Amino acid sequence: MAAIHCGAMKTLSPAPNLVEQVHDAILGEIAAGQLASGERIIQEQIAKTLGVSRQPVQQALTLLRKQGVLHDAPGRGLIVAPLDADFVHHMYDIRAVMEGLACRRAAELNATRAGQQGPALIEAGRKAMAGGSLAKLIAADIRFHQFIYGLSGNPLIGPAMAPYWTTTQRVMGEVVVHDEGPSDIWDQHEQILQAIAAGDGARAETLARGHITLAADYMLARLRASRAAA
Repeated sequence: MAAIHCGAMKTLSPAPNLVEQVHDAILGEIAAGQLASGERIIQEQIAKTLGVSRQPVQQALTLLRKQGVLHDAPGRGLIVAPLDADFVHHMYDIRAVMEGLACRRAAELNATRAGQQGPALIEAGRKAMAGGSLAKLIAADIRFHQFIYGLSGNPLIGPAMAPYWTTTQRVMGEVVVHDEGPSDIWDQHEQILQAIAAGDGARAETLARGHITLAADYMLARLRASRAAA
């Protein structure tokens, strides 16, 4: 796999979801290690870098604070919150159950659609992995899982999982920036997709749970090693 590289934040164009764009840009910088744990967030600097006013930046920072990505700084302002390994462990426990449910229901309800539309997502993920872009790798991973949430037919799964993807991005970023990450992640995704496309709900659920558990073991081991070295 090519080395992961992280680009600078780009100027954003005005759009109805500008706050969401600012939120994602800041989270991307944190995931990429450009904004490290404990670093103070300077609102004016972010607004200038992104080419937006302070209002969407302030709203995005408020959202990130509610999500636990940012903490109040001593005195005033905000800092990047450190990742809590125990929280990450609990998060992956929940993800394993929810991803398993989504895959089982997807196989039961939308096997044909999975077989028709899923392979393109696998191909995109492999290209992102080979290309070495952290942002594209994370985006491809999110698209694959959200595709399965949609196939599950349960409209509550996607919103329920959304808060955990914020932390997942940070974990992926912190680990993959310093390490290549699991080399077989898209092989695992493909196996899950094949089980869903075959209509085998039990196998799809088992593979999904195993995939998340393996990811948790890998990510937590690297995260704790990084903390120990620091």
